[in-house]
Amino acid sequence: MLKPLGDSALLIELGEEINLALNQRVHTLDALFQNDAIPGILETVPAYSTLLIHYDPLTLTFDQVTHWVRDKMTQLDESFHRSPRRLEVPVRYGGASGPDLETVAVSKNISPADVIRIHSGREYTVYMMGFTPGFPYMGMLDERLIMPRLETPRTYVKAGSVAIADSQTGIYPLDSPGGWHLIGWTPLKLFDPTRDIPFLFSPGDLVKFIPVEDDHA
Repeated sequence: MLKPLGDSALLIELGEEINLALNQRVHTLDALFQNDAIPGILETVPAYSTLLIHYDPLTLTFDQVTHWVRDKMTQLDESFHRSPRRLEVPVRYGGASGPDLETVAVSKNISPADVIRIHSGREYTVYMMGFTPGFPYMGMLDERLIMPRLETPRTYVKAGSVAIADSQTGIYPLDSPGGWHLIGWTPLKLFDPTRDIPFLFSPGDLVKFIPVEDDHA
């Protein structure tokens, strides 16, 4: 479904749920747009099941953008995605590095060691990037770790904090406010504007968390 957003954006809705196959279609379509962009397309913003296109209304009309989008969508099923990268993320769980680990364990009636084992026991797909530069939204969490967001967000979360909320896990790339449960910390730098590619993660990446001791992180 295609929807206009104001006079300079178009929203493509491919579905309404968090679903890996659906998310892969979003990013495949985004790659088609990137590979054959037309003058006047300013930015594309992929999310879980939608793709937002910003365009210059002085260069393109809504009908022209819609025609371009529909042409690319006919190519969607013939395209394929890049092979996903696999990245390992060292994590220091609990203590000052993960102040909410005990709270999550108590809430779920399991031990802190179980939280660590369950969280680090699977690969996660990077579904989308937001809400600060380089923040990877990853899923899906084991249902035993699903937690609602904090009722009152923290005003400060340290960069590198590994967190969970709802059915997702993520890593804070910058010092910022945040409403997720903090269970660990990684020394990896997720966002560096001086690098050729400033973001460590990209949508579609597969991520494995590796528990480490203090002297390794």
